[in-house]
Amino acid sequence: MEKLIKNIEKSQVLKLKDQVNFQDGQIVSKTLVQNDAVSLTLFAFEKDEEISTHQSEGDAMVTVLEGKGKFTVGGVEHIVSEGETLIMPAKVPHAVYGEERFKWLLTCIF
Repeated sequence: MEKLIKNIEKSQVLKLKDQVNFQDGQIVSKTLVQNDAVSLTLFAFEKDEEISTHQSEGDAMVTVLEGKGKFTVGGVEHIVSEGETLIMPAKVPHAVYGEERFKWLLTCIF
């Protein structure tokens, strides 16, 4: 049987923010799904870490699980806090910056 969702326990109630850990001076990512239709990735950003401007072929939905981060989409800055979601449209340049330590889930639909 093919595993569609990986790197996470199944048939259990989980807190997503507990599934990825901070590491000093780093960005940590954990891929849960990666295929031609969808990508799900958990991230833990240390303060001042960043992913520079890039773009995606799919629409990307960001949900912050802990703390808050800065997402720049098409040149517009958005501060997204725990429990909030931001949609980054396909083919629009965007970047991510850790204003403080924060954890988030990236869902990309292709």
